[in-house]
Amino acid sequence: MAITEAHAGRRYPPNDPYQVTAAKIAEFATALGDDNPRYRGDSPIAPPTFAVVISAPAWSQLFSDPELELSRERIVHGDQRFTFLRPFRAGDVVIATATIDKVRIRAGSELVSATVELSSRDGEQICSSQATFYHAREALA
Repeated sequence: MAITEAHAGRRYPPNDPYQVTAAKIAEFATALGDDNPRYRGDSPIAPPTFAVVISAPAWSQLFSDPELELSRERIVHGDQRFTFLRPFRAGDVVIATATIDKVRIRAGSELVSATVELSSRDGEQICSSQATFYHAREALA
């Protein structure tokens, strides 16, 4: 059964905790070419897009859900928004949980809106990552 509007509200199990370290923050900032001193040193904060590193395994649960019949090679990332309550800091242990918010079917394709909540191990919400994905169905032969 392919993804339908009825899958809205589907929540996936939380991912394994992700340990944010100063080294991982610095490595990410270096990959971005960002030499902002806030991303270095003993007590760094992470660049905002670091949320993607933690969110990716949660998105993978959605993309690999066999019931949805999604094909990664036919998915286009439409948009991405982050809502922060605070920045990620070295020492944070973060858990990501994905939820399908809305599914719209259009001419043999699906628009899937989903959210990944990023919270501390203690339940403090740190960031919410909302995205919309376009999935093109295979043409019928």
